[in-house]
Amino acid sequence: MKAIVIHEFGEAEVLNYIDCSEPTLTKGEVLIRTTYTSVNYADIKNRTGNKAKANFPMILGLDVAGVVEEVFDDNSNFQKGDQVIAFPKNGAYAEFVVAKEQLVFKIPSDVPIDKVAAVPTVSFLAYMLTHQIAAIGQHDAVLIHAASGGVGTMLIQMAKKLGAKQIIGTVSNLEKAPIVYQLGANHVLTYDQFSTQVHELTEGHGVDIVFDSIAGAITEESLNCLAPYGTLVQFGNSGGRAGNIKTSDLHSSCRTIKGFSLGTTRASKPEMLQQVAQAIFSLIKEDSFQVPIAKIFALEEMKKAHELMESRKHQGKILIKI
Repeated sequence: MKAIVIHEFGEAEVLNYIDCSEPTLTKGEVLIRTTYTSVNYADIKNRTGNKAKANFPMILGLDVAGVVEEVFDDNSNFQKGDQVIAFPKNGAYAEFVVAKEQLVFKIPSDVPIDKVAAVPTVSFLAYMLTHQIAAIGQHDAVLIHAASGGVGTMLIQMAKKLGAKQIIGTVSNLEKAPIVYQLGANHVLTYDQFSTQVHELTEGHGVDIVFDSIAGAITEESLNCLAPYGTLVQFGNSGGRAGNIKTSDLHSSCRTIKGFSLGTTRASKPEMLQQVAQAIFSLIKEDSFQVPIAKIFALEEMKKAHELMESRKHQGKILIKI
């Protein structure tokens, strides 16, 4: 089979399109012929790497949509020909992948595979953030950072569907604002002094929930516009620097800081994903639920796909068709 393999950490040039052996199954797993995979920011972090955790050769990628090719035995919940989305165990940038059954989800016949293919990681993440980690209520003002990206576009729509009173998105430049407004945001800001503008928009109250995947100075400034009893959810580090939070910013204001990782949840509590899969499929099949696609690449064009992700010029998901 063809796959994208790295033998060292580095820039996009380390992504090699080569022939590999097809993966083999063990108990409780299925073999999937990949139709689509997607590029997530975590792929960039994993490509540039942590030398202490190097395990080469390595296949990157978090999710796939495809067709079950083989099951381990007759006790499987799946059969050959099932259309599924999955979180593979050894990377997704390949023509065939293996996934544990707990992390494979059968696509209903009325859900288009090309629509659901773009969102396994971002839709599961956004759904859990908005419904479980910091459940949005109808009286909440919500601030969503990186609002034009894959997760951001899902968060905006879910916040709107849950009836948030006010939805504010931030973007790197206002050329990205139209898609954020289109999906349901009331206001779109850049990161330049956003906390001051948030206070003005909320009449000094601040926002009740912040969804932050950037970290660093963005996390620090987000606390400046988080309302008393508000919740800040930190679920990524795309900015590359950890933010510093003082305990004195929390206890007297009764504010809460939460952390969440979909990767940790996949590894430690996969049953949580099973619980939300059907709700996500129901959302995706609605005509009103949009899945913005930035660009579709072929597998052999993965270097270009990563370069587009790193440029931060894209809006929506970067999809790979195999």
